[in-house]
Parts: sequence; C-alpha cells; structure tokens
Amino acid sequence: MRESDKKTIPFSPPDVGEMEIERLAEVIRSGWITTGPKVAELEQRIEGYIKKDICLDSKNEEQNTNGSRVACLGSATAALELSLRILGIGSGDEVIVPAYTYTATASPVLHCGAKIVFTDIQKNGDPYSNAPEPDYDAIERAVSPRTKAIILADIGGAVCDYDRVFGIVERKRPLFAPKASDGTVLGDLSSRIQKGLGCPAVIADCAHSLGSSRLICNTGCGPLKKAEWRKCGDNAHFSSFSFHAVKNFTTAEGGAATWNLPPSVYDQGVTDSEIHHMYRILSLHGQSRDALSKTTAGAWEYDVIGPWYKCNMTDLSAAVGLAQLDRYDGMLEHRHELIRRYDRCCDELGISHLVHMTAQMQSNGHLYMARIPELDETGRNRLIQLLADMGVSANVHFKPLPMLTAYRSLGYDISRFPNAYDYYRCEISMPLYSRLTVEDVEYVCDKLEKALDIIRK
Repeated sequence: MRESDKKTIPFSPPDVGEMEIERLAEVIRSGWITTGPKVAELEQRIEGYIKKDICLDSKNEEQNTNGSRVACLGSATAALELSLRILGIGSGDEVIVPAYTYTATASPVLHCGAKIVFTDIQKNGDPYSNAPEPDYDAIERAVSPRTKAIILADIGGAVCDYDRVFGIVERKRPLFAPKASDGTVLGDLSSRIQKGLGCPAVIADCAHSLGSSRLICNTGCGPLKKAEWRKCGDNAHFSSFSFHAVKNFTTAEGGAATWNLPPSVYDQGVTDSEIHHMYRILSLHGQSRDALSKTTAGAWEYDVIGPWYKCNMTDLSAAVGLAQLDRYDGMLEHRHELIRRYDRCCDELGISHLVHMTAQMQSNGHLYMARIPELDETGRNRLIQLLADMGVSANVHFKPLPMLTAYRSLGYDISRFPNAYDYYRCEISMPLYSRLTVEDVEYVCDKLEKALDIIRK
C-alpha cells in the first residue's frame, strides 16, 4: 500500500459543528454561563425525548410541579452516585454490579461506603444480541437482605433485560428492609423512597444508551397493561446518562440522572420537585439556593444543609446539548447505516458481532463490538496493533473490573467471572461515529480482512 493511499481513521471523535458553536456563542453573549435556564431547558427536552408518559399519581398532583424527572449534572458518574445518595445507600448495604463494565458503574458504590457484589455475564453474551448482558440467574442468587440496589449497564447501546430484573426484585421483596430516617433532609427523603419501593432499586447505567429502547412489560412505575417499546431512562427506577465527548450525544463533559418511580413512593409524600431539588443541592455543595436564584435583588441569604459535592452542569454545556438533541435522530440513523456495512463485513469474515436490532431491543449504535473467539488476549492485541499500523484505531470494551488493580486490591478475582474474561479476551471495538463515512467503513473493513489474514496464517 502506498503511503498516499493510507487513511487515518480515529476511534470516536465528537460530532460538533456550526449549530453547537452558534448555541454556545449565544450563551456566552448572554452573560450567564453556569447552571441556569439552558440547563433547565435541556432537562425538559431530554425528558420529552425519553419519556413516554409521566406516571402521574392523581392523589399527588404536586409531584411533577418541577416539570422534569431529569437532572443534568457534571457526568454520568456523578449522576449515578447522587442517585445512590438519594436512595440512602451507604455503609452496610450491598449493590449488585456487573463484572463486565467500566469502572464508573462501580466506583460510585464505593464512594457511598457500600459493598459491591459483582456478578458474571452470560457465556458468549446474550443469545439474540451477543451483547455482554448479565447472568440474570446469578443476579438472583446474589440478592441478600443487605441488597439495596441492582445496577445494569447497557453496554454498546444494547439494552439489558429489565423485565427479568424487575421479576427478581419482586420475588425478593420479603428480604428487603427499608432504612429508617436519620432525621436529616436527605435521610428523610431516602427513607421515604425506600419505604415506597419496598424492594431493591433497579438502576440503569445508560452511559451508552441514550435513544436505545426495548420491548418491556415492567417499568419503575409498575407493570404495563401490555408490552411496550420504552426508551432507556423510561424503564428503571433510576438511570444515569453520559454526555462525554466520545458518546453519541455530547455536551463535552456532562451527564444526567432520570427517575421513574411507582405511585407507592409518592404515597410516602415524595414529590418530583423534591427529588430534583435534592439533585441540585447535592451537586452544588449542599447550598440551599443556587446562583441563579440569588441574582434577585437582596436575595443573598442561603444555608448549606450538607457538606456535599460540586458536580453541576453549566449552561455552556447545556447549549451544546440542545444543539445535539436537534440533530440526534439523524446522527443515529447514519450510525445504523454504518453498522449495516460492518455487519456484512463481519458476517463474511466469520466474526461474531453485537446485533443492534433484535425483536426485543433497538440499540442506538454506540459501539461496534466484535469478537474473534479463536484469539486470546495476545492475538487480539496484535490485531489491534496491525490495524493501527494501517491507520485504523480500534479499542476494547471493556477489561472486566476484577482484572483492574483498584478492584483486585479489594479482593475481587477474575477467576470467579470466567464468562466476563472469555468475552473480553477476544473482543475488539471498531471505529464508529456519526462523521464516519461509508467509504471510511469500507476502508476499515478492508484493513480488518488484511489484518486477520496475517493473524490467521
């Protein structure tokens, strides 16, 4: 191959253009750049995008006075941790987490002082999508009287089977004991939510899956009359989204928490405005009034009700997100065009790959994950290096958490999660982003075939 014929294909650069630049400039000119009206607008727009309905409880009309069951924050990690805090999860509690995910799914559990209980994935992934979905039987075995939440991760945009997990928490209700209030504002809210749920919370790590959907019969609000397609963020009790630069939808840095709770929680006197306000307070040092509300003449007075965190989203980030949302459906449509070409290539080469569209699930196409079972870690890494030499950046999603120093040092051992290791050892993620062209994918497929020929000789 002549050097002049060589392309450079990055793995996942952001798709940011003139619309984002214009929206950003408008905010800068406005003079208000921190958390303010654009963040509130993005929260409402995201809710409109993901929510099919609002599950209003006629006995408690106040619950939705805030107008949003979405709280935009500084990252998905912050969103997950604050959700755990609002649920009252802490020392002595256990949270079930998949062994096959990124550290951001697990580290917030440790931040809260709770214990992680890792579970393995299904051997070779889900039989329909090939995604590294959890072993749901292992999840059920792992539930104990100390279990306060089960976290699932929708890796690559493939949505987990939340119906299975809602069935598990229903069967385990007799084991669940809600936490009593400690007399603080946060502790009182947490206690009422736990009492209203009466079971471990089902939490979705949707860092990869904004816009993905699944055909489901149960949501955080309760059973549906019949199976319906629901987008991520409209299924679990709590969900967290990432808007990092490498995601399909970006605000550069940022994320969001959403919640979807049954009427029994609102019967405890909980309101959506109360939950939303708690996310805001937790993300702004525990201060009772944010900067925008203090701009009213003479309204300087505030309190700090807890020594909490600084992880708010700014209006600058929200402006980028609002522009992204205007283009998002078109961006996803193009990703699926690229995925169809990758699918043909992998099928021709005899490579197992994530199936983004099944009868039960529609992925947003966040990652193109493939597996070459004949390879071990060394062979897979050699394949990635050969592709890099040809100008193609590939990646691995993910190294299972028990393999990483931080979790090994806590006593977790990858030998207890053989399916997670087996999936990882031969997994490779190909470049996929909305500015990638069909011609670029053809180039990648050609280089993948050449690299595999070298490996297989």
